[in-house]
Amino acid sequence: MSSVMVLILGIGGMLVGWLVYSRFVAERIFRLDPEFVTPAHSLQDGVDFVPTNKFVLWGHHFTSVAGAAPIVGPAIAVYWGWLPAVLWVTIGTIFFAGVHDFGALWASSRHQGKSIGALSQDVIGQRTRKLFMVVIFLVLLMVNAVFGVIIASSLISTPGAVFPAWAAIAVALIMGQLLHRKIIGLGTLTLIGVGALYFSIYVGSVLPLALPDDFLGLSAKPAWILILFAYAAVASMLPVWSLLQPRDYINGIQLALGLLLLYGAVFVGLPDLSAPMVNTQLTADAPPIVPLLFVTIACGAVSGFHGIVASGTSSKQLDTEPDARFVGYLGAIGEGALALIAIVAVSGVALAATPEEWHALYDHFGAGGASAFIAGGASLISSGWGIDIEFSKTLLAVMLVLFAGTTMDSGVRLQRYIIQEWGEIYKLPLLGNNTVATLLAVAACLLIAFGAGGPTGDGGMIIWPLFGSTNQILASLTLLVLSVYLHKLGRPAWVTLIPMLLVLVMAFLAALIQLREFYEVKNYLLVAIDAAVIIITVLVILEALAALRHWNDNQHSQPGSAESRTTRSG
Repeated sequence: MSSVMVLILGIGGMLVGWLVYSRFVAERIFRLDPEFVTPAHSLQDGVDFVPTNKFVLWGHHFTSVAGAAPIVGPAIAVYWGWLPAVLWVTIGTIFFAGVHDFGALWASSRHQGKSIGALSQDVIGQRTRKLFMVVIFLVLLMVNAVFGVIIASSLISTPGAVFPAWAAIAVALIMGQLLHRKIIGLGTLTLIGVGALYFSIYVGSVLPLALPDDFLGLSAKPAWILILFAYAAVASMLPVWSLLQPRDYINGIQLALGLLLLYGAVFVGLPDLSAPMVNTQLTADAPPIVPLLFVTIACGAVSGFHGIVASGTSSKQLDTEPDARFVGYLGAIGEGALALIAIVAVSGVALAATPEEWHALYDHFGAGGASAFIAGGASLISSGWGIDIEFSKTLLAVMLVLFAGTTMDSGVRLQRYIIQEWGEIYKLPLLGNNTVATLLAVAACLLIAFGAGGPTGDGGMIIWPLFGSTNQILASLTLLVLSVYLHKLGRPAWVTLIPMLLVLVMAFLAALIQLREFYEVKNYLLVAIDAAVIIITVLVILEALAALRHWNDNQHSQPGSAESRTTRSG
């Protein structure tokens, strides 16, 4: 089958979702009000709460959530065949991710820009907030551990990406200073910054760099992991204007150009798919497609991490309530588009000329991933546009590294926030210190990386399936909070309830399967984490059911509609 047809059907479906379904949700379910005063205005402080143009906010939101996961997850899941991956990405984007991200952004803006954890306290109860914080921390913990390994592996496999990856940080720091001090305008800086980034990519392609085999007594991969976490610790404590914001901006442009090159290459070259529609040559120990497909592809279909970002930073910058549809739903479509092209890149003749070659590459589950995407995507770009193959590999590797690096920066920062919030809740002032909280966050990440993975630091990849199930459980719990909130408003909750039930069932089954697997191999650290997530999930569901029963018992005794009562109380 032609890869062009896959892209047309996938993108076409997502566009219909944007034009029809998201409009229905916005007008009939969320009932977006252009007159509603968003927290960006009511709580404006010039630091966190800042009214932002919806196009700029979309770029910030998208680059914050579009890390390596929408590339790595689909590239691995193609092992079961390209059709299941394409269907889950397309349907998931339209009915799951779009509503999840859009809803979290909308609900947070309706509650003074509160995080999904704090919002759960308002909607369900105080104990739910504490439970949510644990799940959020675990998700962030695993994101950082996984992405640390992915970045390190990419820098080793593609040494041409080393120089531009670190050069991009220097470019962002300079841009941040110049913008903050209003020395040079954004338009001029954009041209200079993008030019500098692509010049660094060219330099990296002709001047690859690599750590020595023995760096301070460590091999290359663990050495890179330690360097990356040291950087993330420092970056997470810097003011957001100095690094994170300009990095998001540069990454947004890099992503747009990367997608343009990849999609354009497919329509120019018209490559066929060499991967099977449904893989019937699975190994005996291959994991079952149900439920593992739904947790292997998280970002690109639906992801709990998006709810953290939507309710953590994006809601504080929402200019008008109708902008939530553009930023939240269209942001999910952007990530779905990235996941879709990742599937095509690892399923077509650009990666493997024949089905036999493809099966040789995908001879076991987990054989794909970032390296397969870089190889297949670079071949697509090179054959479609005539660009040098080494430059193409470096370009995609840099794109992957920059996305993952941005996610690590934000992830460590958010972990610090949670630790500091715990310090406030439990009256432990030491945890409120930025340095202490950051060191604890990084120490927890390194414990996973090296505790689960040994001296190589591969713990992040070992727990990737656990990350997927935990992340999806968080997504289901976010949808649960939205469902309870809609019910209390007296509005139809099926738009969030149905996706919540499917994601919850799949993620819960995956967590149970993995619990048994971790126990059989005596990985008691992961057994403990998995068991904790399962128990917390059950407790949150019970808290939600109790809150609903209490609400239903009392609503008839109070005057006015459910929506008016919720509006007054919220």
